[in-house]
Amino acid sequence: MTLDRLAPAIFVLLWSTGWVVAKFGGIVSEPLTFLSVRYAVAAALFAGLCLAMGVAWPRERRVIAHAVVSGAFLHGFYLAAVWWAIGQGVPAALSGIIAALQPLMTAFAAPYFIGERLTRQQKLGLCLGFAGVLIAVLPKFFGAASAEVVGFALLVNVLGMVSVTYGTIYQKQHLHSGDIRAIATLQYIGALAVTFPVAMALETVRVEPNWGFLALILWSVVGISMGAILLLLYLLRRGQVARAASLIYLVPPLAALQAAAVFGEELTLPMIVGTVIVVSGVYLTNRKGQPTPPAE
Repeated sequence: MTLDRLAPAIFVLLWSTGWVVAKFGGIVSEPLTFLSVRYAVAAALFAGLCLAMGVAWPRERRVIAHAVVSGAFLHGFYLAAVWWAIGQGVPAALSGIIAALQPLMTAFAAPYFIGERLTRQQKLGLCLGFAGVLIAVLPKFFGAASAEVVGFALLVNVLGMVSVTYGTIYQKQHLHSGDIRAIATLQYIGALAVTFPVAMALETVRVEPNWGFLALILWSVVGISMGAILLLLYLLRRGQVARAASLIYLVPPLAALQAAAVFGEELTLPMIVGTVIVVSGVYLTNRKGQPTPPAE
């Protein structure tokens, strides 16, 4: 089985663990401080990997600038907004619903930015995916257990989703060349340039390097920041924007499964049904078909 077939499934599995990490991260450290450490370690490890493997660094200032800017949106603004919002009381499941809106926004924006057209089948898949996410997690917000959400924090979470949408399209527009390991290094430098100043402004920026903190940093960097992001960059380089973005639909259901296993949260029938619908939607969106001709 080729990497092209395995990469989407591995990416979704690794990326979905980020919601569990976010929940734990708020316990062992301040969220933006944790992200700043994560980005700094990821950038250093990627740089070391590039030097050890003799990776050619981009020489054009334009390419370097595009890599840094894309990282600021894909990682910096996005995760800073999401982690801060969760820390301010936005439930992780509701944050997952907001993140699941990103494929729809990307699919609708792509024709205007890069001329990418969707087939009717892909449009149906995107709609099915969104419906599946709603079925899976929306019932959690009805009843006595539902939590009151701070309006401003919710808005910040939405802005984070807008940021990663723009970052995905920006990368597809401007980063067509360069080794993905070097590009990833520059992207984490861009993310750190965004997150650290905000952490300095809003948090105490104190770190207690206990075993829990170190374990979370290790998984965040090696499993998510390096493993998942390299796969995402590979998918964006090899495929279409909408197809890569549609994989995000699988994250909330998988995160719910992981929360059930790790935190003992209830796995309800709507979650199971929603997951099946999401998988069907992602299959339709990623299935190859005849592209819709550009509008004249």
